[in-house]
Amino acid sequence: MPEIEVRFFGLLHGARAAEGRSARERVDIPEGGIVARDLAVRLDLPLDLIEGIFCDGKVHGPSHVVMPGDRVAFASKGVPGPHRFTLGLWQAGRESWE
Repeated sequence: MPEIEVRFFGLLHGARAAEGRSARERVDIPEGGIVARDLAVRLDLPLDLIEGIFCDGKVHGPSHVVMPGDRVAFASKGVPGPHRFTLGLWQAGRESWE
């Protein structure tokens, strides 16, 4: 299976650091891709902290399919108001991760 590097921002980074885990993780991705929410579950991320996923520079919600070769980062809730709108996190966060 192809491998990608996943990054974690904000509270997700902090939660991983508290567990002694890195802010980056290499993950095998199936050829047909994986739904972002399923990837989050596979990485044991706290779904209640996720607001969106950056994939190749664009913000998406939990139903986005991550493909081999994508550049991926999970963003947590807690990004200040204006930045949430500018980055697209507000829209992505409207879809439930749980």
